[in-house]
Amino acid sequence: MAETINATLADLLERDPKVLLVGEDIGRLGGVFRVTRGLQERFGRERVRDALLAESTIVGHAIGLAMSGLVPVCEIQFDGFTYPAVNQLVTQAGRIVNRWNGTIRLNLVVRIPSGGGIRGVEHHSESNEALFARVPGISVAYPSTGEDADQILRHAVGMGSPVVIYEPIRLYWRRNLPGRVGGPAVSPTSARIVRRGTDVTVATFGAITNDVLAAAEALSPSVEVEVVDLRWLAPIDMTTVLESVARTGRLLVVHEATKDVGIGAEVAAAVSESGFESLKCAIRRLAPERRDYPPADFEPSYQIGVDQIKEEVLRMVK
Repeated sequence: MAETINATLADLLERDPKVLLVGEDIGRLGGVFRVTRGLQERFGRERVRDALLAESTIVGHAIGLAMSGLVPVCEIQFDGFTYPAVNQLVTQAGRIVNRWNGTIRLNLVVRIPSGGGIRGVEHHSESNEALFARVPGISVAYPSTGEDADQILRHAVGMGSPVVIYEPIRLYWRRNLPGRVGGPAVSPTSARIVRRGTDVTVATFGAITNDVLAAAEALSPSVEVEVVDLRWLAPIDMTTVLESVARTGRLLVVHEATKDVGIGAEVAAAVSESGFESLKCAIRRLAPERRDYPPADFEPSYQIGVDQIKEEVLRMVK
């Protein structure tokens, strides 16, 4: 995924002189995860800008650039560092297009490395996607493959409104992933069915998609699980989810962020409202309980894994 994002950013910089990158250590260092490695040497310090260690400044600066007609792509070093930029994103970036009655375009992308599994210290393993998913005027994506990251990023830079893209840290340099069916998503903003099944629909996104696929493979052929990778969390492609639930009659939502007031709750509510007649059993959510992400040695007690996913699916088909 890291190599794909790097190549996509390079191509966007090459094709459009209005595109530029802004973030902490993204230039000379190439970013903490080396996602932007080599781009400053290739495109120069004005196009790939090392920013101050201040997330509010990074996003505030980028909003001004976008209002001037440029296309800034920001990087926040870790998800847990996003909080200082919430004011700029929510009270400014998310409102500017409507504030000018749609007469101004704000091509702004904020990339955020997210999630655990890297033995990070405090603030380095959080999953805060629901924070921005509920904000009007901000779109939120969360790819689980390099291919999807490429498609989403290319679409995001031209949307004319701010987009927050969460990138799963533990997939940046992982090369061996479970197999997936089908080709690319139908559209840049649609969900993607990555495994076909008849017994249970599992809706998920991000790095944990691979754990869901591993669990589905382990349960087959006794239980055939259909896996829907949401990819976009605001807006959510509920059409694909509802069509899947209509086929299987069951829905489990799995995500890495805490369960309370999360994406899983939103998907469950939407299916309850629009797909209740298809359900054979109660919708279930599988996610960590509401508590801070623990220190590295206690990650296994917090994260949702393959065995837990298998157990939850089996409870639903009894």
